[in-house]
Amino acid sequence: MRKLNFRGHRRDYTPTPKHLTKAYLLGVLHDSTERKTTYRISQKSEKFVNFIAQGIKNLGRKAWVYQEGKTRDVYVVEFSKSLLKDFKIKTRQDKVDYIRGYFDAEGGITKSTKVRYYLYFCQKDKKDLQQVKFYLEEFGINCGAIHNPSKKVDPNYWRFYILANSWKNFALKIGSWHPEKMRMFRMKI
Repeated sequence: MRKLNFRGHRRDYTPTPKHLTKAYLLGVLHDSTERKTTYRISQKSEKFVNFIAQGIKNLGRKAWVYQEGKTRDVYVVEFSKSLLKDFKIKTRQDKVDYIRGYFDAEGGITKSTKVRYYLYFCQKDKKDLQQVKFYLEEFGINCGAIHNPSKKVDPNYWRFYILANSWKNFALKIGSWHPEKMRMFRMKI
């Protein structure tokens, strides 16, 4: 029997840019900058930026990829805002894709083996975070309370955790398309 992982795919499943949807992009935009006519998504992972750029091209639009500065390991994909104009989350699959994009942009996984494993979402916009938590709970994924880890450091920074009893459920139903986060999921779950 083959081992299954992300959304019923074989454990060695790797998403391709053809899987990228507008809902996923909308989720990723939570860690972007907005210009007059474009969105800019910046990441350390050149592979992830190229994945997003190719996905945008597969949606029929142009995307520009460049390195920010000559010596910085920061890569940017920029694309026209018109791609997502009037797009709304409507279906169950839209919610899954949106959460995955949000996680790839604003979520995290423990990197150090010296601390307890955990999955979390963080954001300055508490209302956005509440919406993601609501969607996750619709899928039966248990979450901790939204809280501010340090009002002294930043009173407008919010976070919540995926509870340990839902890690596998999160990996199977939502997962990640970010290369580093996918690798960490595969190592742990």
